[in-house]
Amino acid sequence: MPEEEVIERAHKDAEEGKSTSTQAGEFIREEMHHIREGKHGARSPQQAIAIGLSKARRAGVDLKAPKPRKATPQVRKQAERDLQKGKSSSQRPPSAVRSRATLNALKQEGHSAASPRSLAGHAHRAAQKRGKQSLRNAARRAVKTKGSPALRRAGQKAARTRARNRMA
Repeated sequence: MPEEEVIERAHKDAEEGKSTSTQAGEFIREEMHHIREGKHGARSPQQAIAIGLSKARRAGVDLKAPKPRKATPQVRKQAERDLQKGKSSSQRPPSAVRSRATLNALKQEGHSAASPRSLAGHAHRAAQKRGKQSLRNAARRAVKTKGSPALRRAGQKAARTRARNRMA
């Protein structure tokens, strides 16, 4: 079960009109903290993210299941199940035996899945899959929220990065 504080932050995001993926981000963040604290491990950053998304759906975040071409039928089916669990009012307590078994399995996994290096690698690969136009649109959206002083700093940083990459 996610911590109350995490659920509250997700609800606050929902009230502010933030997207469902932003709301789910709170649960993923919690999962990364659990791995870093040593509560359990994960095989990869993707697994840690999947656990967080599942918790978010079960906690009532209206995060749709992935599209048919984006995930396997099993993953889609599980996401649908999690969504239904989050929407139903009759919450029966989770099976203690199953919860313990899951936690014990995760405890045997490593903790490097939540390391800055592996998360950066995951973000980089995910960005490459999205394509240039998608990244450009994301940057445009980010610019709108930055304000002129931050924009200027970002531009200077980008210029330094380009200069450094030309020399290498």
